[in-house]
Amino acid sequence: MADRSHLTSLRFASALTAACLKEPYGRDRLLRDVLAGLSVGIIAIPLSMALAVAIGVSPQYGLYTGMIAGLVIALTGGSRFSVSGPTAAFVVVLQPVVYQFGLGGLLLATLMAGVILVLMAVARLGRFIEYIPEPVTLGFTAGIAIVIATLQLRDFLGLQVTDLPPHYLEKLAALATSLPTLHWPSLLTGAVTLAVLIGWRRLGSAVPGHLPAVFAGVAVSLLLSQAGHPVDTIGSRFSFILPDGSTGAGIPPFFPAFELPWQWPMPDGGSLLNLDTLRALLPAAFTIAMLGAIESLLCAVVLDGMSGRRHNANGELLGQGLGNLAAPFFGGFAATAALARSAANFRAGATSPVAAMVHALVLMAAVLFLARWLSYLPMATMAALLLLVAWNMSEAHKVRELLARAPKQDVLILLVCLSLTVLLDMVIAIAVGIVLASLLFMQQIAAMTRISDVSSQRKLVGETPLPEGWRLIKISGPLFFAAAERVFDELLEQCPGQRGLILYMDGVPLLDAGGLNAFLKFADLAAREGTEIVVADLQFQPLRTLARASVQPRPGQLRFTGTLAEALETVGQAA
Repeated sequence: MADRSHLTSLRFASALTAACLKEPYGRDRLLRDVLAGLSVGIIAIPLSMALAVAIGVSPQYGLYTGMIAGLVIALTGGSRFSVSGPTAAFVVVLQPVVYQFGLGGLLLATLMAGVILVLMAVARLGRFIEYIPEPVTLGFTAGIAIVIATLQLRDFLGLQVTDLPPHYLEKLAALATSLPTLHWPSLLTGAVTLAVLIGWRRLGSAVPGHLPAVFAGVAVSLLLSQAGHPVDTIGSRFSFILPDGSTGAGIPPFFPAFELPWQWPMPDGGSLLNLDTLRALLPAAFTIAMLGAIESLLCAVVLDGMSGRRHNANGELLGQGLGNLAAPFFGGFAATAALARSAANFRAGATSPVAAMVHALVLMAAVLFLARWLSYLPMATMAALLLLVAWNMSEAHKVRELLARAPKQDVLILLVCLSLTVLLDMVIAIAVGIVLASLLFMQQIAAMTRISDVSSQRKLVGETPLPEGWRLIKISGPLFFAAAERVFDELLEQCPGQRGLILYMDGVPLLDAGGLNAFLKFADLAAREGTEIVVADLQFQPLRTLARASVQPRPGQLRFTGTLAEALETVGQAA
């Protein structure tokens, strides 16, 4: 039997322990981890800032998230190659929280999500990632990608839109209305950035394309500003308060202070620490936790396939929970494993979680030493980065393949999840998708449960035919609530005029409460028709279900035999 302990056990810091303590870890591996961490850290700097801007907070909070949560998760998690930080998947969840509750509400929701993730780890829920169908994950991730791409159009095109409405169709209408305000210098800056990003990937260079793309965007914006066409940048849009009370442009060049998340004021000046606010934030916190769990475990599964290693699912959930518990006290918001950064980490030669720690240290260095230069990043360049992230996240090739080749049920699930994610809410999309997938799956399984009259098959009956008025019926498939009623109704139709039915049930692996009730009802109705029922060759689970229900034989009405041969002999003797 395959070893499943990686899905069922819970081990603290399992990835770090396995990679650095149980395996030899010397200078060569350290060098590989440092180089991989530097490479991923360079990618993460602009992305972390862009994702913070996308949800409606200042860019430095994205860096705080990557460096605090990324470090804690790498230290305590269960996947040796995962790199955690802010991800695009959270944008559609976090933006409404910021809009309604401000940054403090976002930090408090993250803290609550961290608690939920830790509880999920303690409850050993990591194994349940196997039960989320691929059409559901493809549907909601593609839907998130569409929303993210739509949100970037404002900065990519330089549109004059102050606040986008909360609902998707209203967002589209607002963007369409503002198209006459298109700012061509912003569009040119974003287009150059996007072109370099796409073109660089085709070169196959080992250097991440994000760095040259950012440099190209900054260069274009500086040239345009010199020509009298200024482009909006991090420095022009965002500011901060220095310790001496003066105002600085861009992001602050110092570490975040330790602050209790619930002490931040709400947008209306009210306090976050009250029961009504906590109750209002709970759905968002649950969504953050569920999405973080799904994203991190899916990422770990992909990395397992790339590396041939195995992650500890519950250990990874524990690490994600601890990271999301720690980050809000330093201005960090929701974090989870980022597949693109994690895959880049592995391809860059990472051998252990030390690479992810180095990535976090690179973000810290960016805050301390590069804050001044980061203020030159154009908003259009940040939007271009996220447009490519959205495209990669959509996994369009997988969606096309599923639409072309998958069964109609899977296509329906994908389209429903995608539409609900875009138009309503991701939580609704995932819940409806899983329920719909479950219902369609049960329908398929129920259709597989069938009965067949095998009275004339000599291989089963033998040379001696059944006595007059007796029939041998074979039942194949699980007798659960969705199938049992139909099956026993079909059997009941065969009872009139019959002395008895032998129910050959060696092909019935399951009998649930619904199946039990349908069976007992059938046995009573068959007795009224004067038809005796003989049940032969029960498997263990159905037998246990009948025993727990204290179902007893009834002389002349209901009998049980261990084998089909015994049932045939009993019927022959009675005749």
